Amino acid sequence: MGGLVRSKSKAFTYIAHLLAATAAVMVLVWCIHFRGGLAFESANKSLIFNVHPVLMLIGFIIMGSEATMSYRTLPWSKQVKKTIHLILHAIALVLGVFGIYFAFKFHNESGIDNLYSLHSWMGLGTIGLYGIQWILGFVTFLYPGASVFLRTAYLAWHVVFGIFVYLLAIASAELGFLEKLTFLETLGKLHRYSPEAFLVNSTALVVLLLGASVVLSLIAPSIDYSNIYTAD
Repeated sequence: MGGLVRSKSKAFTYIAHLLAATAAVMVLVWCIHFRGGLAFESANKSLIFNVHPVLMLIGFIIMGSEATMSYRTLPWSKQVKKTIHLILHAIALVLGVFGIYFAFKFHNESGIDNLYSLHSWMGLGTIGLYGIQWILGFVTFLYPGASVFLRTAYLAWHVVFGIFVYLLAIASAELGFLEKLTFLETLGKLHRYSPEAFLVNSTALVVLLLGASVVLSLIAPSIDYSNIYTAD
């Protein structure tokens, strides 16, 4: 029975990997093929904006997904998995910060107000909570490291809060796709039933399924969670 449960958990992990790769390809096709490409500096400010969804999806959400699953799924020692888990989350956090920077850069250079939408509020809040989660995890489990009692007491909160922040990131991404698609359609730059609109909606759906697969890979029942999540 335990082997069957573990197989189901692995199945969700494999599905998540496949969905992550699919989402990465889809967002690149959208931003490069349909939206004209990526640029750090350009007279066409839309090219600057295009860096934002690419970094937020591939850098923040997909890298964060892999980091979230790594501690449970990798076959190495706890210390190695802990280090990889920390590094991948750090990369996701840094790329997420850069992704937000390009959104602000696009707004500022285009004369658009900042932080007026629910997407921007949730996105900024998610990055902040992600950073807090990373710092607390670092000082508690890696360096300087808390006592066994504190690590054990904090562990469950670390797992639950990490899943909560991850779900906030998924929700923020969904709002971002909706907001951008609505703007393009309202400005008459995109037809509601165009191939690009279909691609954006499909990408948002794939991201939603990715989030569900990642969470299911984490919470799939197991015979003994102490062999997976420990405070040492």
